[in-house]
Amino acid sequence: MRIDLHTHAKLSKATIFSRDYYTEMLAEAAGNGLDAVALTEHFNTYRFHEVYENLDRMYPYNGEYYEAGALKIFPGMEVDIREKGHILLIGRKADILEIHQALTPFMQKNNFIPFKQLLTLAEGYPLLKIGAHPFRESTPLHHLDPADLRRLDAFDLNAKDMYEYGNELNRTRVERFAAELGKPVTAGSDTHQCLQYGSIYNELDQPCNSIAELKQAILSGAYKIAVADSLPLQVKASVMLKKLLKRLLVLEALPE
Repeated sequence: MRIDLHTHAKLSKATIFSRDYYTEMLAEAAGNGLDAVALTEHFNTYRFHEVYENLDRMYPYNGEYYEAGALKIFPGMEVDIREKGHILLIGRKADILEIHQALTPFMQKNNFIPFKQLLTLAEGYPLLKIGAHPFRESTPLHHLDPADLRRLDAFDLNAKDMYEYGNELNRTRVERFAAELGKPVTAGSDTHQCLQYGSIYNELDQPCNSIAELKQAILSGAYKIAVADSLPLQVKASVMLKKLLKRLLVLEALPE
């Protein structure tokens, strides 16, 4: 099973959820050979609940994932912590929404939840907990207490960072960092639009039909990371497309 463990449903935090836009994204994901994605939308995105309310109307949910045709969508979210890092939480929809509710007091940039507090909250649920892009300059994780970092399940090898900092350099840094903490590395495109799907993904030895199975596959190392030769081109095109789409949205909002 090929799964991307870091994806978004919206162009940016400020935009509304578009069913047509996300349908096109999923079609591209499937067309690029993916069998599943983890939807890790930003926890403080505009109208977060509308993302899952729309998915409920669009696709059947079987208690573990949405069935978007042959593509599985595992629920999740990306949470900012006070220390400036990002944490991916992947689990059942009810658990993700319950944690999101608990994070209501911590939505603003000057009052994000402390890392230790988020870990304690997340450990009360059967989640897959991934430290996102640990060497991204704007939101690093490598400076945090190793004892706290070991409470995570894995660390994210991120397509955007591989493009920004170089494939081999970034991969070596992340893998060495994770190994020092005794943790595996997982792959995530971090895409906000369609072109980045398939640039990097996890190829599991067996299909996973639950969060528990997915977590076990990651922790046991029953997978490998695949990186497309086209990753630099895909990410570059994605960055350009995102900028263009944002400009178009601004123009559409201007009075005639």
